[in-house]
Amino acid sequence: MKMRMTTPWRFALAMVLTSIGANAFADAPIVIKFSHVVAVDTPKGKAAAFFAKRAEELTKGQVKVEVYPNSQLYKDKEELQALQLGSVQMLAPSLSKFAPLGVKEFEVFDLPFLFNNYAELHRVTQGPVGQNLLSKLEAQGITGLAYWDNGFKVFTANKPLKKPADFKGLRMRIQSSRVLMAEMQALGAEPQVLAFSETYQALQTRMLDGTENPPSNLYTQKMHEVQKHLTVSNHGYLGYALVVNKKFWDGLPANLRKLLTQAVEESTKVANDQAFVANRDAMANVKAAGKTEIHMPTPEELLALKKALLPVHAQMTGRVGQDTLKAIYRETGFKPPAP
Repeated sequence: MKMRMTTPWRFALAMVLTSIGANAFADAPIVIKFSHVVAVDTPKGKAAAFFAKRAEELTKGQVKVEVYPNSQLYKDKEELQALQLGSVQMLAPSLSKFAPLGVKEFEVFDLPFLFNNYAELHRVTQGPVGQNLLSKLEAQGITGLAYWDNGFKVFTANKPLKKPADFKGLRMRIQSSRVLMAEMQALGAEPQVLAFSETYQALQTRMLDGTENPPSNLYTQKMHEVQKHLTVSNHGYLGYALVVNKKFWDGLPANLRKLLTQAVEESTKVANDQAFVANRDAMANVKAAGKTEIHMPTPEELLALKKALLPVHAQMTGRVGQDTLKAIYRETGFKPPAP
């Protein structure tokens, strides 16, 4: 015999099912897709993994961070557009990537010999100058959360690089940056913009002659296996900005945003500590591999390199902004090069 359900019972059942559905939805974690272009064992890769772990711990599983390393989702030129469209929620792109969005001031970090050490650098990235730069991303639908170090760069090629003349005619890979282009041109090299994920093969096939990288990137991408010479120039800085889609970030419950901010602060310390250790260890590993001759410039060689490169500051002032550059000079005590 069929049982006939009365209207009150139908209403009660509907309310129960609606309640179950709502609770199931409420219990579903908020997913953050975090994409980046480097290996998992780099400072950025380790910091991203740490952030994912801490975000889940601090929010007690209410937030789940899915990390996609090694350009698994997007390459260099694609990731920022993906962030703006909401295809991913979080990135940590290198600072020069923001120039094509119209925030050219970030290319100031590409200027050669701008920082002598991490202490000078952190007075900028962890102070008001750095925060002011991050705020400029808001108009692009991006919220800047923190700066993550990668390290100071070295030059590599298949010939010794001891003096500026040694760079003449070399096809040197760079990120897309007008400042880096001017840097290579000042040395007489031919700058070649190429995605990071494609650089190893280009070096291996001799489509490129050399490049510049922090040692950790060089080693984890095995570039030292296809580069015979390395000069410890520490001529430039490579860093990242940890950024999030603004609409997504602003739409988070305030309590979760506070907890994620704590995870950002903790992961920033991990990133910066890892950068120092990873670059030190990478240099040791490159040396132990025995495939690359490492050259430590003499004071005279370093001075010659600086004389060749420091005029790039004046050349690029109009692009990075005179106010931005002067603010960094004040923070670090840098004396502008004579024209």
